[in-house]
Amino acid sequence: MGKNILITGGAGFIGCHVVQLFVNKYPDYKIVNLDCLTYAGNLENLKSIEDCPNYVFEKVDILDEAELKRVFEAHAITDVIHLAAESHVDRSITDPLAFVKTNIIGTVNLLNTAKAYWKDYSEHLFYHVSTDEVYGSLDHGGFFLETTPYDPQSPYSASKASSDHFVRAYANTYKLKTVITNCSNNYGPNQFPEKLIPLCIHNIRNNKPLPVYGKGENIRDWLYVVDHARAIDVVFHQGKAGETYNIGGFNEWKNIDIVRLLCQKMDEKLGRAAGTSEQLITFVKDRAGHDLRYAIDASKIQSELGWEPSLQFEEGIEKTIDWYLSNESWLENVTSGNYQKYYEAHYGDRS
Repeated sequence: MGKNILITGGAGFIGCHVVQLFVNKYPDYKIVNLDCLTYAGNLENLKSIEDCPNYVFEKVDILDEAELKRVFEAHAITDVIHLAAESHVDRSITDPLAFVKTNIIGTVNLLNTAKAYWKDYSEHLFYHVSTDEVYGSLDHGGFFLETTPYDPQSPYSASKASSDHFVRAYANTYKLKTVITNCSNNYGPNQFPEKLIPLCIHNIRNNKPLPVYGKGENIRDWLYVVDHARAIDVVFHQGKAGETYNIGGFNEWKNIDIVRLLCQKMDEKLGRAAGTSEQLITFVKDRAGHDLRYAIDASKIQSELGWEPSLQFEEGIEKTIDWYLSNESWLENVTSGNYQKYYEAHYGDRS
């Protein structure tokens, strides 16, 4: 049966991979990509599917209640996959209110719109995509479970924790059919180069310093973005309403070890002498409130829904580096800001 799925934040890093997967895999679904195209939204990421008959783009801010209502009515939205969010911890430290507005108020606006538009809630799903950072920080033992108490440590994670609570509250109070996933750090093609892995690839390529917070001892679990999109597909179609599923890559790495691995791989691919790029590593003052370790136990989604990562980290890193090195024009457009002209150039005559 066909669905009209609203995917918010579909021009962002994770969102673009989810949109492409759903558009290509489900031709009987109508996929409506809603994104307000902040700095992290890039329609170039979706060039391959922008003319597909089952794909529509709507440039809308989730803070605009009237526009959300229009989109739901115009496209007869049956389900929501909500990825739109401010997501960079450093930015949340300097401008917390932007995260409150988008991540909390924007999510509540979406919930209200869905609640008002849908008649029989049992026929529709509100899928909220969240982060493992809501659980706080781990020491060197243990893993985040779906039952781990929330303990957010940054304005970003506090805003995401709040949005998670609102989704659960709407399920409890209004009986909306909801599901939440909390994922670990994503990496892969199309990631905005403010994040660690693409920043390092870009800087190594251009012989620029590689900034590493503190001593680089912070540990993260890494998930290849295409595997995350696959997981979202599985949870959307098979997940149990009212449940939470943690999505992780089973790949824990210290930041400094990732940077050194990137240096090694880049030296090999660029034909540089071994150890050349490591000289670019620069230790900088640690981030305020920097969580030591995130690590997800993804056994629930594995055992109940049959999902597991398809790539080991070293293989995913190889594919990621190769993508960035073969898409230098994409990276140049992002770092120069030219990507922000794509909407007017390609959609200006469609409005």
